[in-house]
Amino acid sequence: MEEIAQRVVLDDPAARTTAENVAAELAAQLQRGGDTLDADVYDAWFAADILWGSPYGATLTGFEGLNAIHHRLMGQSSPLTAPAAPASRFEVVSVLAPAPGVVVTHIRRQALVADGFSEMALYVLVERAGRWWLAAAQNTPIRQADGALPASAGS
Repeated sequence: MEEIAQRVVLDDPAARTTAENVAAELAAQLQRGGDTLDADVYDAWFAADILWGSPYGATLTGFEGLNAIHHRLMGQSSPLTAPAAPASRFEVVSVLAPAPGVVVTHIRRQALVADGFSEMALYVLVERAGRWWLAAAQNTPIRQADGALPASAGS
């Protein structure tokens, strides 16, 4: 096996501003959907053939099934019960522009209530005909564990 003398840097500095703007716009879209408990707003950027990984290890392919799940999760609130999706803040943690028309970003959903469920998501976005689409996502719960990397590691 050939030894690698130098690792390649994938991030394209010329595409960095666009990538950062796309990631910020996605985070804002997710925030609007979460704040209004509107699954269609939340899922507006999701491609028809999206690959989705839940924070509990389940995987799903395709918009229709995922959107139905988000409708169930966001539609369980009423004035007499707590919202199914607790108030959260979406924030861009890191962004990479590895190829033209591709953005990879970490976005944290931080619960705004004590002991609320927070998660980190890795999103892959692809541009098609001037519009950005979410191609894939993997969500991971945020919990402090012994030996865990600090929240700012790598960002």
